Amino acid sequence: MTDLITRDLVLLDADLGTERRDVIRALAERVVAAGRATEADSLFADAWERESKGDTGVPGGIAIPHCRSSAVTQASLAMARLKPPVDFGSFDGPADLVFMIAAPEGAHSEHLQLLAKLARSLMLPEFLEELRAAATPDDIVALVGRALSDEEEGAEAAPSPAAAPAAAPAPSSDAPLLVAVTACPTGIAHTYMAADALVAAAKRAGAELRVETQGSAGATPLPADVISRADAVIFAVDVDVRDRGRFAGKPVVQAPVKRGVDHPDDMVAEALAAAKDPNARRVPAADAPAATAEEANEHFGLKLKRWLLTGVSYMIPFVAGGGLLIALGFLLGGYQVTDVASDVVINNSLWNLPEGGLGTYLGSVALVIGQTSMGFLVAALAGYIAYAIADRPGIAPGFVAGAVAALMDAGFLGGLVGGLLAGWAAWLIGRPAVPRWLRGLMPVVIIPLGASIVASGLMLMFLGGPIAALMTGLSDWLNSLTGAGAVVLGLILGTMMAFDLGGPVNKVAYAFAVAGLGAGSLENQAPWQIMAAVMAAGMVPPIAMALATVIDRRSFSAVEHENGKAAWLLGAAFISEGAIPFAAADPLRVLPAGIVGSALTGALIMGTGVTSQAPHGGVFVFFAIGNFALFALWVIVGAVVSALLVVALKRWVRRRPVEQETAEAERSAAVPVAA
Repeated sequence: MTDLITRDLVLLDADLGTERRDVIRALAERVVAAGRATEADSLFADAWERESKGDTGVPGGIAIPHCRSSAVTQASLAMARLKPPVDFGSFDGPADLVFMIAAPEGAHSEHLQLLAKLARSLMLPEFLEELRAAATPDDIVALVGRALSDEEEGAEAAPSPAAAPAAAPAPSSDAPLLVAVTACPTGIAHTYMAADALVAAAKRAGAELRVETQGSAGATPLPADVISRADAVIFAVDVDVRDRGRFAGKPVVQAPVKRGVDHPDDMVAEALAAAKDPNARRVPAADAPAATAEEANEHFGLKLKRWLLTGVSYMIPFVAGGGLLIALGFLLGGYQVTDVASDVVINNSLWNLPEGGLGTYLGSVALVIGQTSMGFLVAALAGYIAYAIADRPGIAPGFVAGAVAALMDAGFLGGLVGGLLAGWAAWLIGRPAVPRWLRGLMPVVIIPLGASIVASGLMLMFLGGPIAALMTGLSDWLNSLTGAGAVVLGLILGTMMAFDLGGPVNKVAYAFAVAGLGAGSLENQAPWQIMAAVMAAGMVPPIAMALATVIDRRSFSAVEHENGKAAWLLGAAFISEGAIPFAAADPLRVLPAGIVGSALTGALIMGTGVTSQAPHGGVFVFFAIGNFALFALWVIVGAVVSALLVVALKRWVRRRPVEQETAEAERSAAVPVAA
């Protein structure tokens, strides 16, 4: 208890600036100065990432920024009493009391439980009054220690959600019963504050509420009989509800966890109204995922992008592992190993080596394993697109539809279509409310069967043939590209790789390249050239930014210099995201410079016929790259061009100070517009 906060972690009546990021950075530096974290920048970055997911201000003039961070070596509370207060996004105004919770990545459960208890204590008005009246940092430490001791003894503190129904006066026999789940991304503060706020609100409304907190301090699932008797469900969550199928068919009210803290009475009132409304929204059957409030309001285009990126992200391990094994097979067994690999792995062993010796045998084994892994590419893509749409019931029909697409040579595009069809079919079949006795069969039998019939049937009978013809035509066109046509394709692919540095456009180019990788051969090297262009172009932005920090140190901050050191290795390993810290700080100059260099590298790779049989790895898979020296040269050329361009832009295309822009905007707003 006493090791969570010390006087060195307390700032009283401090002016830490007018922005919440200034406060968070100051508290992060305080934690580092106390020897409880290794790096202020890393801790600040992790805390700010959590803050960007949702405001941490809560009613009563309080803010609780918090995070888990690898920079933290000891679970800590840093506290500031601010003058002036700073806005942390609470509806009732700025915060003058800020507690920053910094937990290590592998925090002990007892520390997490104490941190959760502190969050609950901050809901008590008398505790806040004592904090505001404290005269010294030692007084703050004593108050926090006493609050945590009271929690442990069960006195003077808000009841835990699990115990709340027992602690409250027994409701009347006809009182409505509500159940709730609270969960925030970090699972340290808002999870438990929302739980206590909802319990109190239900008591005021004359209802009984049982809460399951799915947070870092552990979760005790609600009893099945309590859920079955519940009149309605409240989900105050920013993440997916674990095992949500338990609540299938119940009227549901769902909102971000912060609404459970800020407006618990409204959520309880809405849940009580939903319990009486036969047309109220209900938890979908068959364990289908309940969208978060943000997802529920997503535009269809954003949903489609999220579904496709989910499929691609799950597909990449199949491709990366399989592609590298194929490249290793060629390295060990030579380029002719494809002619004998299948026979060798069946008819030979380590004790019965084939002609060509150990290299041919091991090369054949690696090649066959790699080709098998690559064979899952389309099925995995389709399966996990369907999973993104319909959760677990969509996986089986998605894999089947993807396998059918591969059977019909519909390729990557067929996998996309098959996955979308399977996911939508599974989602539609799982929507209607069904009798309780049928619910158990829905996710394991009825939905997979029905969705497989619909999606795979449509692929086989109507869509597979036309998609296969389209893919064949596209493949033939790409294979025919030479000279200027290949250079233009390289320009396009290079531009896409640098456009958003690991985002959707980057992933589309990468998925396009890896989807055709397995079709490459000595006679048809176009897919290998495309893969080389994509990988080389993706290496350029991080290497360019690392080089730029060396060329012109004055144009970059100390943090950017540290990021530049890491970007060398990230770029060499083909991790385009290594340039994101630079792009986030200065997108209008960094992104265009990166695009120019990447497009140039992509064009040079395609124009000179450099190939790569590996889908990932950068310079570390040199053995899988045809003419590695030329590959490396074109990466260096693109990186130098981008680095010089970004330095030039930073020197001669200056951004105006924020204060100047604000003043000009205010002057413009004050000038009357002529009629």
